[in-house]
Amino acid sequence: MRGERLRLPEVILLHPRVFADGRGWFYESFNEAAFAQATGCDVRFVQDNHSRSSKGVLRGLHFQLPPHAQGKLIRVVRGAVYDVAVDVRRSSPTFGQWVAAELSEENRCQLWIPAGFAHGFLALTDGAEVLYKTTDRWEASAERSIAWNDPGLGIEWPSQEVPQLSPKDAAAPLLSVATVFD
Repeated sequence: MRGERLRLPEVILLHPRVFADGRGWFYESFNEAAFAQATGCDVRFVQDNHSRSSKGVLRGLHFQLPPHAQGKLIRVVRGAVYDVAVDVRRSSPTFGQWVAAELSEENRCQLWIPAGFAHGFLALTDGAEVLYKTTDRWEASAERSIAWNDPGLGIEWPSQEVPQLSPKDAAAPLLSVATVFD
């Protein structure tokens, strides 16, 4: 596994070593030691989540506040998504900045998003299936979100069409008024 630090250096795109032959292919989707070496992070994952989305569905931008802040390790097992992370730590020099990567069943890349970042994705294909590990359990009282289309963020989504949103995501506040990390 090779880690590629993106424009926000805490967010890391992970490239697996894929072993392919005439029978198909194999790769380790998670190995604790390889993950720690590629990211420099020693984390414990406590929950796995699996979602399926139709093309044009946008989920996010979500995060959880302490004491239930979550780091997330995201991968796509079917289809493709445009995956986004936004720094929501007010004391950070990169507060309000974002980074994105396309994750797909073809590239088999994973995205490590540590606590302190909002996360969301746009399904680029029908039936996009996303698996992700989290470093803390889901806790409703800690869950927060910010608007996917906040003009202050200027996220460059790959589609100009209005995405399909949950009512919660459609009502998410702008970053400037959201409750975020200190």
